[in-house]
Amino acid sequence: MFKSLTSKPLWVNIVAAIALLLLLLLLFLASLALLTRHGKTMKIPAVTGMSFADAKKTLESQGFDVQIQDSVYSDTMPPMQVIKQFPESDELVKVNRTVFLTINRAQAPFAPMPNVVSMSFRTALMILRQYGLKLEDTIFKPDFARNSVLQQMYKGEDIKPGTQIQQGSAITLVLGSGIGGAALPVPDLFGLTYQQAKSRLDSMGLILGAVIPDAGTRSDTINLFVYKQRPEQFDEERRPNPIHPGQTIDIFLGIRTKVDSIVAAQSGTPPTPQPGP
Repeated sequence: MFKSLTSKPLWVNIVAAIALLLLLLLLFLASLALLTRHGKTMKIPAVTGMSFADAKKTLESQGFDVQIQDSVYSDTMPPMQVIKQFPESDELVKVNRTVFLTINRAQAPFAPMPNVVSMSFRTALMILRQYGLKLEDTIFKPDFARNSVLQQMYKGEDIKPGTQIQQGSAITLVLGSGIGGAALPVPDLFGLTYQQAKSRLDSMGLILGAVIPDAGTRSDTINLFVYKQRPEQFDEERRPNPIHPGQTIDIFLGIRTKVDSIVAAQSGTPPTPQPGP
């Protein structure tokens, strides 16, 4: 065989070698195309809006691989629903291509409750939406700051900023309604406990302002009584002082004997002696 090769002209051997290389190259390319299914494409079906289980079944039945790329939460969509797909539907891609899906979470994630107190209603509403929270209701309360948030509430209770709360939860905002137009007479709070005074002011749409206990008394207000208020019930000519809903009244608190002493001084009778401990 070697003799037959050497007996032929050199150019014939070169041409034969080139032909052999081309044949091997063509065989390699043909086998590569067969293994990779080169040129075989399929149209990706639309799975957006399906449940993840149905979408996976549909894609895998047509030869596609499926992978969850991301998950978000929306309370307007069913849990595990496909929100987005990549590549998008109707695109022509190779068989065995991976399709990435974005799905709706089965459970709402938790986020810290923002602090919207003292913000305007419009700003507070925007902040709530950024945190994935909803507005349940608005309650108006007389206050100088019209449409300003006075309280933030969840399920009827105040909720502190930073409290972990599920996205999609409904928040109630207490807003200032401004000062009422009709004037009221300043109520008489003398001799009331702190809680009694606050309840009376709340019932009239008035706001409890500064609470000033006497020096030397304990910081708690349970056993203290109102002995002075500002503004007072009457002016210097004993005419009722007017006040509007949404305005504040400051109270001064002292022990019971101080209240009795003031009553005695006004009536001209000596105070009743208090029993010893």
